[in-house]
Amino acid sequence: MRRGAAAKPSECRPAGLAADEAATLMHVRPALPADAARVAAIYAPYVTHRGVSFEEAPPDAAEMAARMAKLNGLFPWLVAEQDAEVLGYAYAGSFRARAAYRFAVETTVYVAEEAHRRGVGRLLYRHLLATLRAQGFTQAIAIIALPNHASVRLHESFGFEAVGLNRRVGWKDGHWVDVGIWQLELCDSGAAPTEPQPFSATGTP
Repeated sequence: MRRGAAAKPSECRPAGLAADEAATLMHVRPALPADAARVAAIYAPYVTHRGVSFEEAPPDAAEMAARMAKLNGLFPWLVAEQDAEVLGYAYAGSFRARAAYRFAVETTVYVAEEAHRRGVGRLLYRHLLATLRAQGFTQAIAIIALPNHASVRLHESFGFEAVGLNRRVGWKDGHWVDVGIWQLELCDSGAAPTEPQPFSATGTP
């Protein structure tokens, strides 16, 4: 399943961002509470008719703002913007609640339907993964409802590897859905890790 995997970094430090980003008209920045309505609008189609999310009702702006605030400054939530319009967003959250899991994160990215095939997802993931490395997280986990060839290609292009499959665990739109698990080692996890730094302290590289 591995295609075009990126080289594993030897230590927890930001990987270099692509040089061509300097020429792009898109801008990546931390999400703000004022972005909640646009973020909710981007996410809604993935809930209602794309079969990507296992939620059954799209959250409104207030709920999305609450989810953003719940990250408590530890995890990054980024938006890609062009001409003052948010085209997509990406964020990380806790992989599991218990303390021993605190060095691993679950990553997520969504792009507005009208902005597909413009490199928005790749731009967001470059910044998200670089941010997570700068913070000191060691593993990134992506949970993908299948089939989703575009998401699989995106993750594998950044070096994520398929590590598991949960069959028929989601009932959505009248049928069972499989869920795949992809994992990326953000830095060398052979040594004892240092505690991750909050996003509010490191910001984006």
